[in-house]
Amino acid sequence: MACGLVASNLNLKPGECLRVRGEVAPDAKSFVLNLGKDSNNPCLHFNPRFDAHGDANTIQYYRVQQQGRRGRGAEQREAAFPFQPGSAVELCISFGQADLTVKLPDGYSFKFSNRLNLEAINYMAADGDFKIKCVAFD
Repeated sequence: MACGLVASNLNLKPGECLRVRGEVAPDAKSFVLNLGKDSNNPCLHFNPRFDAHGDANTIQYYRVQQQGRRGRGAEQREAAFPFQPGSAVELCISFGQADLTVKLPDGYSFKFSNRLNLEAINYMAADGDFKIKCVAFD
């Protein structure tokens, strides 16, 4: 996938939340949201798949292993899937000193260790069948 939206110098600090609001395309196959220090040091890859790469109505994600180790952690899949083609969506990513929490529209959430020990999240990239309407910091 080519990159749709890239934001840098976000300076999201522990205790803050990044809210991403947008619309899922009516014929959506998948979309991706990556967060981290920069494009070479992601701490979170979040990929809802409506019908892509052999997955249907599944969220595929990974987090990095730990600082000093190259590569990503093992891919994981989640059956909770609150997304609908053609719908509006809001995700909230809370950044804590020890972890990140992704809150989904249905109240379900995923928690990830801050294995890179980031003091700030400075990078976000989004792509796929999701049109971002608003990015806000709380």
